Amino acid sequence: MGNRLVPAILIVLLAIFHAQLWIGRGSIPSVREMQQRLDEQLAENAKAQAHNDQLAAEVRDLKEGLEMVEEKARNELGMVKPNEIFVQIIK
Repeated sequence: MGNRLVPAILIVLLAIFHAQLWIGRGSIPSVREMQQRLDEQLAENAKAQAHNDQLAAEVRDLKEGLEMVEEKARNELGMVKPNEIFVQIIK
């Protein structure tokens, strides 16, 4: 009986570990899903970083130069310089 017990226990343990590899926590499909979610999150982070860089460049332009302020005033607020004529063409 002792000769059969040890291999039987080892086979049961091997079956448990093999099942854990395929269907348990940390299984191959679970790791693939987590990797996919990680890739999606990294892409989203890269997009947000690009947006943040663009905003930082705008802030830097607003702090350093008046060209950006003048452009925003002209485009968004419709302001003109003194002695300047504003012409709007409607199609």
